[in-house]
Amino acid sequence: MPQQSETRADATDERAEPAAVQPAPAGEAGAPEATAPAGGSRRGLLIGAGLAGVAGLAAACGGSSGGGDSADGGSGGGGGGGGALASTGEIPVGGGKVFESEKVVVTQPTQGEFKAFSATCTHRGCSVGSVSGGTINCPCHGSKFKISDGSVAQPPADKPLAEKKITVQGGKISLA
Repeated sequence: MPQQSETRADATDERAEPAAVQPAPAGEAGAPEATAPAGGSRRGLLIGAGLAGVAGLAAACGGSSGGGDSADGGSGGGGGGGGALASTGEIPVGGGKVFESEKVVVTQPTQGEFKAFSATCTHRGCSVGSVSGGTINCPCHGSKFKISDGSVAQPPADKPLAEKKITVQGGKISLA
C-alpha cells in the first residue's frame, strides 16, 4: 500500500502546470494576450481562446466605412470619396457594375451619364447580384430595378433602390 501512495504522490508532483499562452505576434487579430491563471484548466484556456477568435472574426465581418478591395479586384475603391470605384470605361453603356465591398451599384443608362444606387435590395435586404438588360437584378427573389433611376421594374420589391452620390472626374468614378 505505501508504494501505491508514493506512486500517486509522484504522479501528482510530475503534473506540469498548464502552459502559458504566449501573446500572438503583432498583427494576429483575435489571439489571446493573457496567460492562463495558475491552476487553470486546459479546457477553460481553449474555450477562452476560441471565444477570442470568434470575437475577432465578428469584428472583422462587421465591416467598416472606407477603403477596401473592390469587387473588380483592383480599382482600389473606397467609401466616402476616399478613392475611385472604377474608371468610366469599366461601366458599360446600358449596363452597370456591382461593387460588393462598397455596397453600391454604378450604372451608365446613356453614354456619359453615370448613376449610383445602394446595392441592398429593398425587398428583403439581399445584395443585388448583377446588371443586365437595363436592370439591376437581385438573385434572392427576382426583384429588378431600372438602371436609370433605381425604380422597381419587377416586384416583389415595392420601393426603389436608394440613390448614392458620385463624382465623375478625370475618367474616374468615386463616391461623393
